[in-house]
Amino acid sequence: MVRQMRRWAAVLAGTLAATVLALGAAGPASAAPKPAPKPAPAGVDITGEGLTEPLRLRSDTQPAHVVAVVDQVNFFARTGMPTGPKAAGLGPKYTVVVLAGETPKQTYDLYPKAAGGPRVYRPAKQPDGRKTSAGWFLGRLSMSETLRTAGVPLERQFDTVSGGVGGGERVLPEDTMDPARDIDEALGELQRLLLLNVAVMLTITVGLAGIALLIRRRTR
Repeated sequence: MVRQMRRWAAVLAGTLAATVLALGAAGPASAAPKPAPKPAPAGVDITGEGLTEPLRLRSDTQPAHVVAVVDQVNFFARTGMPTGPKAAGLGPKYTVVVLAGETPKQTYDLYPKAAGGPRVYRPAKQPDGRKTSAGWFLGRLSMSETLRTAGVPLERQFDTVSGGVGGGERVLPEDTMDPARDIDEALGELQRLLLLNVAVMLTITVGLAGIALLIRRRTR
């Protein structure tokens, strides 16, 4: 009986000790955590031809425009083309600086009217000091309209297939825009597919007939 009482006392003491330790550990953790600081609102500054002062867009007042402009420069690979179009075919230049709050993070030079389609140049030197490589990239066909809608003085562009200066050049080859040619190619592919299926079925049929004949001879 005495031993049993001692065991119970030991268990009770252990339970109390564990409870005290748990309460002590939970004390600091139960304190109200400090609220995380709000991230600085994103923004873009645009300078360039026709703008007498920087065009300042902020996500808290013009979120749609900020998202649309950032979308023009947020899909590039690590490295771009080392050289771009000739300077005479670049057209007007617009420098876009992406900001976090009022801190510049990234900068790009946009050429929405470049011959052959919009182009973007990413300088090696970036405002936030990060390491990157200079390079040229093909821009989105919506670049001109995106900048115009945001407030850049550009003419409205109806034909997004054409480039910029001097009427531009087609981004897609002429023969890829021929619907009759596409239909002919599709019918040709379908015909080849049907012939292939017929050949496969004939091969399977002949094979099964041969196996059946062999089995029949062996069972006689």
